[in-house]
Amino acid sequence: MTYTVAVRTLCEFTAKRGDLDLRFTPAPSAQQGIAGHALVGSRRGPDYEREVPLCGDYEQLHVRGRADGYDAARNRLEEIKTHRGDLAAQPDNHRHLHWAQAKLYGHLLCRQRGLAQIELALVYFDIDSQRETVLVESHDAESLHEFFIESCRAFLDWARQESAHRDQRDRAVRDLAFPFAGFRREQRQLAEAVYKAVCTGRCLLAQAPTGIGKTLGTLFPILKALPGQRLDKLFFLAAKTPGRGLALDALALLQKKTPALPLRVLELTAREKSCEFPDKACHGESCPLARGFYDRLPAARAAALQSRWLDQRALREHARQHQVCPYYLAQELARWCDVVVGDYNYYFDGSALLHGLTAINEWRVAVLVDEAHNLVERARAMYSAELDQAQFAALRREAPAAVKKALDRIARQWNSLRRNQERTYQAYDEPPAALLTALQQGVAAMGAYFAEHASKPVSATLQQFYFDALHFCRLADVFGDHSLFDINLRPARNKHGNARLCLRNVVPAPFLRPRFEQSVSTILFSATLSPWKFYSDLIGVPEQTPWLDVDSPFRAEQLSVHIVDRVSTRFSDREASVAPIAALLARQFAARPGNYLAFFSSFDYLQQVAALLTQQHPEIPAWIQARGMDETERNAFMQRFESGGRGIGFAVLGGAFGEGIDLPGERLIGAFVATLGLPQLNPVNEQIRLRMDTVFGAGYDYTYLYPGLQKVIQAAGRVIRTSEDRGVLFLIDDRFARADVRRLLPRWWALA
Repeated sequence: MTYTVAVRTLCEFTAKRGDLDLRFTPAPSAQQGIAGHALVGSRRGPDYEREVPLCGDYEQLHVRGRADGYDAARNRLEEIKTHRGDLAAQPDNHRHLHWAQAKLYGHLLCRQRGLAQIELALVYFDIDSQRETVLVESHDAESLHEFFIESCRAFLDWARQESAHRDQRDRAVRDLAFPFAGFRREQRQLAEAVYKAVCTGRCLLAQAPTGIGKTLGTLFPILKALPGQRLDKLFFLAAKTPGRGLALDALALLQKKTPALPLRVLELTAREKSCEFPDKACHGESCPLARGFYDRLPAARAAALQSRWLDQRALREHARQHQVCPYYLAQELARWCDVVVGDYNYYFDGSALLHGLTAINEWRVAVLVDEAHNLVERARAMYSAELDQAQFAALRREAPAAVKKALDRIARQWNSLRRNQERTYQAYDEPPAALLTALQQGVAAMGAYFAEHASKPVSATLQQFYFDALHFCRLADVFGDHSLFDINLRPARNKHGNARLCLRNVVPAPFLRPRFEQSVSTILFSATLSPWKFYSDLIGVPEQTPWLDVDSPFRAEQLSVHIVDRVSTRFSDREASVAPIAALLARQFAARPGNYLAFFSSFDYLQQVAALLTQQHPEIPAWIQARGMDETERNAFMQRFESGGRGIGFAVLGGAFGEGIDLPGERLIGAFVATLGLPQLNPVNEQIRLRMDTVFGAGYDYTYLYPGLQKVIQAAGRVIRTSEDRGVLFLIDDRFARADVRRLLPRWWALA
């Protein structure tokens, strides 16, 4: 079996050595790197070839890649690297890696074109000064061939192991049996649609109710499709930790039921949750796990992959045994695992690890997006940027002299915007050009300063502003109808005030669409993906993406739904609603004692109702969600819902207890939802409404109604979790009686 490897991957495997060195040195963005490559190419002659596709074989190893450029007249192959700052500060292992890439490309070109010798050049292009530093070496074809053979031999045993693993994996999943006696009817409906979507190379939007086994119903069919569709990887992406846990549980069940299944499963976790030495910097002079990282990596990698199951705990144990950083070990193992479980940002963020590896290695991947209704807000956050003037003012006071002038230019433009704005909040057609110019100049000055002081500690405040300003400038470069630029004037302790600048993404589709195109198939599933056009428009799935609304396994008689239309929870009516709602909670508790959840639109609102209920009915146990609860406090809140227990938990709609929690049976017998969940009416949301009207012609629905009812349905879904559950749901607001609202509620509720 032939094993294909990219030149870059081959070099990183065979040529990386020494310390992990992540001392901050400003690096060009991907867009700046592309522009830098293009500028270097434009300086060459008319016969200069760019992005030269090359490939070659050694035994069963197939090596492929694209050389940056070739000048036939000079017989020079160029490997172009963009950078900022002093090249003398570049670590030796980086230069060694770059020469290894150039030599491999040199061999492939010599072999492809019958060249006896070639000139290799490392072209380092400084994006700030736009100057080139060119390092040149001449090589004969024979020596380059020997280097190619040496590199391939160093990788060949690994390639054979990977080929054998892939063959064994594919044979095993062909024979993989479902871990239960059979599918549930609704689960089969989902699984068949997922399998068909993957086999036809399409995306899928699937609304599938809680209780049918969505996680297993999506994982199993994609695993079965791995060999037939020649899939390299499966990425399972979740919005929150419980979603990752469900995926790992399902995969562990498959492993338990089929012990011979040779599936490598990796869990990716955030750096702050993985770091063993949070007080150390990520380089060999500071952190013992960074010192000699690449020298110890081969043994750690081999041992980890031998065990196959690499959740956070197992990964940390392997890292401890081999004295390497667990976070960066996980990033390395993502190249070699079959299933990777992680957060949305690992594939959808602007600099996402899994998306980058997929593009570089030309992997064929399938992507599962759990609780996909969350992707809209999460992606909006990924592609938004904010700059705070109060923080900037504090930064200027301690900034080094080398960047003082650049920061002063930014301050002048910022203050000008603040002085010229008449209202507290104002949206603009586009970001102001003068401010962007000042920010870009400031980024360049800070970048040069950091590069010159790479070996010295730098101000964390200055570094954070550099990152924020860089992110702001990058998003400003692609500003369009999908985003807003606004300025919010806020009170500040100094006399100058605080003008907060925001590039606010409202339609993530243009940023997410390329991610869907990169996958063979992306399956987005959730209990609340209705109306489908709302999610299709905002997320940007390809045209003709099918929509599946899976039948509910629950019966209408399991959930008694009551619309309380004599109460208004609008802000202006809130005070008058407190007493009727408290009385309703007390009546229902008296009629059927047990555990209930009561959801409100704000902490103030729930506290008012809870206080009145406790005052009038002290015999009813009540516990209240507080602002900023940590994990221990959230667990304590959940533990109050004991089977056979009694009481009412008060929570904010859309918060930690509105979705992703499982309280089956007698642990929860009812819920009260005292709000439509509509986002707050404020100037920002009104601007979003106007933009939604312009782009989609449905401003109110897309901004307020659909996001609000999605939270209501998620909260109501906490009550009925199994086919044996029985419960009650009270929807408290006269607007729930409107026909347009009722049409958006689940069909199986069978509202009268």
